[in-house]
Amino acid sequence: MPVSDSYIQYVKDQLQGVGQITTRKMFGGVGIYSGGLFFALIADNTLYFKVDSTNIEDFEEFGMKPFKPYKNKKQTMNYYEVPADILENCNELAIWAHKAIAVAASARARDTD
Repeated sequence: MPVSDSYIQYVKDQLQGVGQITTRKMFGGVGIYSGGLFFALIADNTLYFKVDSTNIEDFEEFGMKPFKPYKNKKQTMNYYEVPADILENCNELAIWAHKAIAVAASARARDTD
C-alpha cells in the first residue's frame, strides 16, 4: 500500500475546504482525521472515505468499490474509493468529506454507548 508524499499533499490541498485535518502514516497507508475522527484513508495513492447507510449510495452511483486491505481476501472495510471527478472538485470533495466525518462521529458515538 505505498503512498507517495506528493499524493498526500495533493489530497491535503484538495481537502482545504474541510477545515483542520491531520494525517498519520499507518500500515503502509495514511489515515486522515478531522477533530480526532478517522474519516478517510489513503492506500496505493487512492483516497477512501468512511461510509455507512447515509452516504454509501453516493459512491455506488459512481460505481466505486470498498477498500480491500488484503488483495487476496474478500474482506472489505467501510471505506469507499472517492471518485476522481469528486477528488478534483474541492467544493464537492468538501461536501463528501463532511458526510464521511459525520459517519465517523456516528460510529464513535455508537462505540461509546
